[in-house]
Amino acid sequence: MNSINRNFVAYLDEMNIVTILLPYSYHHGLSSLFFMAADAAKTSLNILEKTEIEDHIKYICQFEGEFSFGKPYWIFDEHGGKTELQMGAVIRTEQFDQRFFYEGDDLGVTFPTGQTCFKLWAPTATGVKLKLRAPANGYSEIIKMKRESSGVWSISLNRDLEYYQYSFLVLVNQEWRDAVDPYAKAVTPNGEQGVIVKLEKTDRPRPTLPPFENPVDAIIYETHIRDFTIHQGSGVKHKGLYLGAGELNTKGKDGEPTGLTYVKDLGVTHLEFLPFNDFAGVDELNPSKLYNWGYNPLHFNAPEGSYATDPSNPYSRINELKKLIDQIHSMGLRVIMDVVFNHVYIREQSSFEKIVPGYYFRHNEIGLPSNGTGVGNDVASERRMVRKFILDSVMFWLEEYHIDGFRFDLMGILDVTTMNEVKKTCDRLSDGVLIIGEGWNLNTPLPAAQKATIANQAKMPQIGQFNDKFRDTIKGSTFNLFDKGYALGNEHLVDAAMEVLTGSIGFTKKGTRLFNQPSQSVNYVECHDNHTLWDKLQGCYSDMEHSIREKYHRLATGIVLLSQGIPFLHSGQEFFRTKHGDGNSYRSLDTVNQLDWERKMTFKANVEYIQGLIQIRQKFSCFRMRTSEEIRSHTQALILPSPMIGCLYQYSGQEVILVINPSSQTQPIPLPEGEWGILANHQFAGLTAKEFIKAPEYTLQPVSLNVLLKK
Repeated sequence: MNSINRNFVAYLDEMNIVTILLPYSYHHGLSSLFFMAADAAKTSLNILEKTEIEDHIKYICQFEGEFSFGKPYWIFDEHGGKTELQMGAVIRTEQFDQRFFYEGDDLGVTFPTGQTCFKLWAPTATGVKLKLRAPANGYSEIIKMKRESSGVWSISLNRDLEYYQYSFLVLVNQEWRDAVDPYAKAVTPNGEQGVIVKLEKTDRPRPTLPPFENPVDAIIYETHIRDFTIHQGSGVKHKGLYLGAGELNTKGKDGEPTGLTYVKDLGVTHLEFLPFNDFAGVDELNPSKLYNWGYNPLHFNAPEGSYATDPSNPYSRINELKKLIDQIHSMGLRVIMDVVFNHVYIREQSSFEKIVPGYYFRHNEIGLPSNGTGVGNDVASERRMVRKFILDSVMFWLEEYHIDGFRFDLMGILDVTTMNEVKKTCDRLSDGVLIIGEGWNLNTPLPAAQKATIANQAKMPQIGQFNDKFRDTIKGSTFNLFDKGYALGNEHLVDAAMEVLTGSIGFTKKGTRLFNQPSQSVNYVECHDNHTLWDKLQGCYSDMEHSIREKYHRLATGIVLLSQGIPFLHSGQEFFRTKHGDGNSYRSLDTVNQLDWERKMTFKANVEYIQGLIQIRQKFSCFRMRTSEEIRSHTQALILPSPMIGCLYQYSGQEVILVINPSSQTQPIPLPEGEWGILANHQFAGLTAKEFIKAPEYTLQPVSLNVLLKK
């Protein structure tokens, strides 16, 4: 609660500028002088500007001397009225950022020399207290913390506080707020309190993984921890949980592999999970009641509890997530973590806003929180302590949980410098860490030149971006269910299809360069967002034979796998995943979102076909060229009648042809001289040629992707 009744309000908006608002109802909004007081000292304010706004008169005032943050200040007018000086826009100035940047690596809870040390960055607070709650009897105690340099408050206790719950009471603008530690590594159910844990008890050795030389060697398989195993036919014991996602040698009703073993057999290299840091939207004590993708971040450094066997035990979620990651590593696969640093669930209730109000979020030109994310707030990554938090969090997951890559949700909200610092941090700590993100241009107050968008890809050369041009060219608009892309028979997109097939680097004369290097292009036609490809096909071709829709689906997925860049698959895409027409299933039922393992049985032939294409990509490096120079030097576009496109690759001593026919007609094409083995056509795909043919001609079947290897 506020400690005083405010007749008027005053804000510190710059290091020596105070804005005062006097309502007309208070002395007609008039005062000829103001002064500021802290303790017994008084400072006169020089009125620089006076304007009328709505039902107030606004005074811009200046003072001499240095403002002492951490002390309460009061503003007095000529009538003897007073109000506390609240923290205003000063917290969004460069001077504030420079003065209070803290370089230390000990925010949160640390254990130096047998002590338990608590540190909180709260430069605008005039008081901070530590609130402890004993695990045995629930007894609470409140301990004052001491203000140190750079706006950090700390307290060290010579006690073993393992399992204690804790939070911080922060006094800002004469109001006490109870906030969970932003750096909390463990939390109670539903993230209501931080919990003190000793992570060294959960340590395990870092794994040795197969070499990973270049981002284009990755094949990413995206899934959701709950979706992955919750289906009754998954063959998994711990359905929907960390432990279930990590179970090995599970089998479906057909006796064939499911789960993690199936993913390994499919041939992908990276398993990407939707967010598994602590999020809102699911009751961790009753997880079956509600569903959520996880894009409602609460605590960025603590695992989500709804995937744990015992959310009330703070170690359960930590140990079980680590076991899942270890199991994935044991299969030679890598883990990508989906991170959501662009927004928080509810700004007003977030620890960031409670501890340093206004600092962690962007505001528009009239001082209101911006909303480029569409969920009510945009994280201000360009501010030094926000950037530090993001880097600290990435470093924590990398070192503590052995994460191998990060997918940045709505990366376009973040800034170029932060993303490059993320990459530098990862490269310093580990080899081969993959960084990808959604570089959409969103309406946030950050200057366009600073946004981590596709338009600024040249400023972030080592970061992959989801290629929406690829998606919409091959599949059709993701926002118009009935819009058809090249792979679905749209013959107007031939040139665009050739461009994205060759890495979106400006390969063709008519093409527009989207990326400088193929490793920047994440190629996909389906992900957790929007309609699945199968559901889009059912919308576009509702009266078409099932088998023809399968061919279109197979073709689109095949183009993803054999295009230059980084291929990205949505889990179940290989067996025509459906969400029954639900285009935004972020909180829909398990029956909508679950990975239906029985479809794997039904569409086994397509699974084997996709598996074969993956083998072809991994075997023949012409589909994984590292640079745009290599693509231009070793790729010859075949001259074919529209709508067919094709490439002849002469690379690493081999000659390989990739040719695509999206039409509903058979199409004969001329073949270069020599004998060619068919590795893939409309029926099969693999490393062994099923048939050999010679020039001069080869007939393409309708809606087919073909790979030919010169003998």
